[in-house]
Amino acid sequence: MAIKAGTENKRNVVIAIVLFCILAYLGISQLMSGPPTTVPVSAPSRSATLHETPEAPAIRTATGSATNRNTSGPAAHKLATSGLDPALHLERLALSESIEYAGSGRNIFSANSAPVQIEEALAPARPKGPVVPVYTPPPIPQPPAIDLHYFGYSANKDGKREAFLLHGEDIFEAAAGEIVNHRYKVVAVDTHSVQVTDLSYNNTQTLPLMAN
Repeated sequence: MAIKAGTENKRNVVIAIVLFCILAYLGISQLMSGPPTTVPVSAPSRSATLHETPEAPAIRTATGSATNRNTSGPAAHKLATSGLDPALHLERLALSESIEYAGSGRNIFSANSAPVQIEEALAPARPKGPVVPVYTPPPIPQPPAIDLHYFGYSANKDGKREAFLLHGEDIFEAAAGEIVNHRYKVVAVDTHSVQVTDLSYNNTQTLPLMAN
């Protein structure tokens, strides 16, 4: 079995070498071959007979060759040349030069013409003195309203009150000096209102007790 396997390997190597040689020969042949030669086409002689037909008239070029062009569409109107006179008539030019300007306004071709009356301006185009703009300072931005609602309170035996404050869906119970939602500080709690300071703007506002 070992001898048979060795023989097949040698045969595969020989086949591979033969294929490589064929591919190398084809590649060298392509590189060695030059560009394809072109055969020049001789131009037709000037003495060649031109066949012209009413449907496709022949058009001569600068080299004497002719090509047939098939056109389609309505034919152009041909003008008669019998009534055209290319001569220069000096008497007609003199007649046009003798025409005088007969307009009713100012003659723009005459320096002695009366000038046009221009109305006076009702006010000067520019003010006499410089206008100093009045500086208006921008308005001081007002702090936003405190987003808390005072809806009740509780009191202990000592009379200390604690307010119930609503912030969105959250409810806080805070006494004076305590901070709500890390931003609002309760200053004083009364039966009808509560004073709260917005620590972000250092602004104190009074929140009334909400009616039931």
